[in-house]
Amino acid sequence: MRTLIAEDEPLARDGLVEWVQALPQLQLLDAVGDGLSALDAIRTQRPDLVLMDIQMPGLTGLQVLRALADDPEAHRPAVIFTTAYDEHALTAFELHAVDYLLKPFSQERFLEAVQHAMGRQSALGDDTLQALEAAQTPVDTEPLRRLLVRDMGKIIPIQVEHIEHLRSDTKYTALAVQGKTYLVRLPITHFGQRLDPQRFLKVNRSCIVNLDFVDAMTPDENSQLVVQLRDGSRFTASREVSKELRAQSL
Repeated sequence: MRTLIAEDEPLARDGLVEWVQALPQLQLLDAVGDGLSALDAIRTQRPDLVLMDIQMPGLTGLQVLRALADDPEAHRPAVIFTTAYDEHALTAFELHAVDYLLKPFSQERFLEAVQHAMGRQSALGDDTLQALEAAQTPVDTEPLRRLLVRDMGKIIPIQVEHIEHLRSDTKYTALAVQGKTYLVRLPITHFGQRLDPQRFLKVNRSCIVNLDFVDAMTPDENSQLVVQLRDGSRFTASREVSKELRAQSL
């Protein structure tokens, strides 16, 4: 599929470029940074697939789709929206968007959207997954050192060693960092697989703590350890984790 990327944030655009180029089923045509350029590129380059942000200079992604819809002779590619704003989802699907990715989204979620766009679940086979693995840099197999998170319209770099604890519900993971909390739309399992096990401990299904910020672990009435952090936060470790911690203590 001939693919166009329309994304005004350089970091997000570069990430999408890397993921698209790692897929042999996709051919990158161009990567533009505003809505007017996106509309022009769709009309002139006639891509099969467009990965497009909604909030962009010039025209929004929704305005680009509306402009195409108003032109009966316009080329209409498959469109996957990539955005931080979930309130536009209904309008996007009314304009026949193929998928709607909420930032920050994982590479797995990106692949799922591309599969949807290609119209067949078997589109991404073992060869593609191997190509993705080969395209990843060595840091992907090492513990995370830095995260980029969104906060009040800004992208903020966070040193992973400064994260005091992570808590998860059904949709988000909350990162506690130096008195502030950042919400990211990724499951806690996404982080658990990449955090340094020498520093971070998953105390239960929904919580990971940084041992550097732990004051003490005290047994409760059920003999499960209650992990107390310096900021006053308290988390109860599961029975299995409590047993493992006792076994490791000197």
